Amino acid sequence: MFGGWAAADMPDQEARTALVTGANSGIGFQVAVELARHGAEVLLACRDTGRGTRARDRIRGLVAGAAVELVALDLADLDSVERLAGQIAARPEGLDLLVNNAGVMAVPRRQVTAQGFELQFGVNHLGHFALTGRLLPVLLARPGSRVVTVSSIVHRFGSIRLDDLNSEHRYSGWRAYGQSKLANALFTLELDRRLRAAGAATLSVGAHPGYTSTGLMHSGPQLGGGGIFAHVMGMAAPFTGQPAALGALPVLRAATDPGARGGDYFGPRGPGEIAGAPRRVRYTRGARDIPLAGRLWRASETLTGVTFPV
Repeated sequence: MFGGWAAADMPDQEARTALVTGANSGIGFQVAVELARHGAEVLLACRDTGRGTRARDRIRGLVAGAAVELVALDLADLDSVERLAGQIAARPEGLDLLVNNAGVMAVPRRQVTAQGFELQFGVNHLGHFALTGRLLPVLLARPGSRVVTVSSIVHRFGSIRLDDLNSEHRYSGWRAYGQSKLANALFTLELDRRLRAAGAATLSVGAHPGYTSTGLMHSGPQLGGGGIFAHVMGMAAPFTGQPAALGALPVLRAATDPGARGGDYFGPRGPGEIAGAPRRVRYTRGARDIPLAGRLWRASETLTGVTFPV
């Protein structure tokens, strides 16, 4: 439809092991399908084991001989993050690719994680920050390994409130979402800088899916009672957003393109980066704010108790 890079352009992923968060539906599911189709062993990291089991079985039905396994992960609980990281570290297969994809969006009323963090900041950023930090030693041991962190075009409108990261003094669902997605972008680039400084071969790459019709469009607004807004989002998304299979392409390119470089950011090529085949796009100036990235990184280490080996 749009031309350009497609899933068929992915190189062989044989002998690679990938962990995809939020792999039971939407972008994560489509990423997992294509990685499995191209030969990777895929670990589906899901909070809801029932939905995760159904996703695993669907992939096995779509891809003959697919090597897919369900692993439990609740990004809203740092104890769950630590448990999964320990399980992955003990696996002899190692880990070649981490796709930080799962998220919640525009939760109408402030909710908190198991450790008391605002839900969107806690899941979208802190959960993935902690997971990446705990898995990085395993990734560093694998030649050609990558961390792909999924942001959003909404990061353009986000701001980081270092004095109120958990939105305790003033809460807006969309403001909190924008902050979390800008945090994803700042994290991707700061991780890239740290990997480069350490001389590590592991890449940190970013992606965003444009405007894509997935359950994220209405599941977040429904949390805590989204009312008519959640209903309208759920009804409109299938008609206004591109299919999840297309939205997954920037993530897949970030994960597998041999020409990708650390710090690259992939998104749709169409007007406004809303839809289309993936290409390199540009983070906002705010995402490239190095002092801010450093302050957010230190705050994230303090909040999660996780430090990185780079």
